[in-house]
Amino acid sequence: MTTSIHSSFLPHTDHEAAIGFYRDILGFEIRNDVGYNGLHWLTVGPPDQPDTSIVLYPPTADPGVTETEQAMIAEMMAKGTFARLLLAATDLAATFDSIVAAGGEIVQEPADQPYGVRDCAVRDPFGNLIRIQQSS
Repeated sequence: MTTSIHSSFLPHTDHEAAIGFYRDILGFEIRNDVGYNGLHWLTVGPPDQPDTSIVLYPPTADPGVTETEQAMIAEMMAKGTFARLLLAATDLAATFDSIVAAGGEIVQEPADQPYGVRDCAVRDPFGNLIRIQQSS
């Protein structure tokens, strides 16, 4: 039996900004773009990993989330404390330089961490924290 990661979810609040960051800055491909009632869900992923995706979803789409909870989610997204993603790059320095050149929001430059990895941190346009580790 094999269990693998198929999809992970991150919130987004702007369809075009999501495409601009995940496709144009990170180099992911757009696998699905679904609009419904003025909201958009995007599925993106690395071109060389067709079975692993990130679904970018509108956080207000869940009918079970109250207006108070929606406000709390928006506040947490703005602070960067609602959602996180960990990526790996074969060339962390080149990936970081590419994100900087594209105008990405930098949280931490590449650094050796005390827990044994070298990584950096950026935010997507919605506040989601993305750490990128150097892969071997």
